[in-house]
This record gives sequence, C-alpha cells and structure tokens, in this order.
Amino acid sequence: MGRRKYTKTVFYRTNWQIRALTVRLINQKGKQIGVFSLADARKKAQEEQLDLVEIAPKASPPVVKLIDFDKFKYQEAKKQKEEKKKQAKGIKEIQATPFIEEQDLQVRLKRAERFLKKGYRVRLVIKFLGRQITQKSFGYDLINKIAENISDFGELEEKPRLRGKRLIVFFKPKKSDEQKKKENKEVSRQPVPNN
Repeated sequence: MGRRKYTKTVFYRTNWQIRALTVRLINQKGKQIGVFSLADARKKAQEEQLDLVEIAPKASPPVVKLIDFDKFKYQEAKKQKEEKKKQAKGIKEIQATPFIEEQDLQVRLKRAERFLKKGYRVRLVIKFLGRQITQKSFGYDLINKIAENISDFGELEEKPRLRGKRLIVFFKPKKSDEQKKKENKEVSRQPVPNN
C-alpha cells in the first residue's frame, strides 16, 4: 500500500466559538469596520445574516471577518490550490548520473536552458548507482560542467548537498540586463525618507 498524504487543515472559530471580549471586525471585502464588543459583532452578523469567522486569533484584539462561512471555506480552498500551483510551477527537476553520455548530457542542458529562460528554478539531481558513490568527485565535476554550460541563463543558488546516494543542487535563472535596469529604475523611483 502507498503512503497516504495528509493535508494540513486549519480550524477557524466561528460565531459562538469565539471567546474574545472585543474583536476587530472586517467586512466581506476585507475592509476594516472597527473594534466592537463580541456581543455587538454577533448582533451585526445576525442582522446581515452572515457568520463571524476568527481569522487572526493571536492579534490584539482578534480579527474577525463578517462573511458566509461556506463562502469563506471556498475562498480559502481556492487560495491553497493556487499556492500549490505556484510552488509546483517554481521548480523543475533534471536527473542525471555521474557517468552520463555526452548526447544525454546535451539533452539535459537544453532542457535546463529552456526552464531557466522561462524563469523556473532548476533542481539538478545526480544519482549515484551501486558503487558509483565511491566516485563522488565525478558528480561534483558534472555539476561544474553543467554550471559552466548554462552560465548565460542560470547560476548556482547554493553549494551542492549530498543526500544519501543523491547529489542535489539548485540553479536560479540569471536576470537579464533589461530586468536589472528595470529593478534599478523602480528602486530609484521610491521616495527617500527624510531624517
């Protein structure tokens, strides 16, 4: 049997589960209405036929949103789904062995180049098969060779790490001259605080 994936569920206190004496009330659009006693907030929720959902219990006073709870759960699920997509979209993986053939290496290099041009981070995994683990230096040499070949598009993000029989390293896309100029313009446009 395969492993079951457990999703992290977040518990939100609603309506009568909220215990704070005063709360900071926010409307459905996320705009702050003000600080109310819990009784007044409940009364307002009943008048508008909505629920009170505690979204920041550790704040002082706790932040409570005035919204239909089913709609709130839907919005949260949608946010989590989008975050997962962003995380998955951010990294692409390429695998190789330390004694890879030149033709196969060229295929991996083209793939890495394509990913880096599109703005993805690339995770390079070098698998040591059998007794190849005794020849770790070949794995490091391969990383250096790949880094040299893709230096126009990407750069090493951190030092390679050996995890069991895998040597793992990340490459990040290099910023083009146009992107650097654009960032410098944005920084220069920001107002300088007066001391």
